[in-house]
Amino acid sequence: MNKSAIGSTWEDVQKELFTPEEIAESNLRVQLMGEIIKARQDQGLSQKQLEEISGVAQPVIARMERGQTNPQLDTILKVLASLGKTLAVVPMSPKS
Repeated sequence: MNKSAIGSTWEDVQKELFTPEEIAESNLRVQLMGEIIKARQDQGLSQKQLEEISGVAQPVIARMERGQTNPQLDTILKVLASLGKTLAVVPMSPKS
């Protein structure tokens, strides 16, 4: 069946283009970056100020926040530690 993407939901299009694993990875990345942005903003920090306390260059922080890079774990941990945060490995909640 040949169907048009017009009128389809993003989830439908996403399922046609990506594997479930790629979708899950992307969703986790978006969630993590969202938490980093929220923590930075909640603390009233600019990207430049975060650079000063984390040692991670502001352009790298900007690319991370825009999703334009795949940062190494040590970079993420430096940023998180500077924000008083850490990573935790927890079970994923099942979809309802």
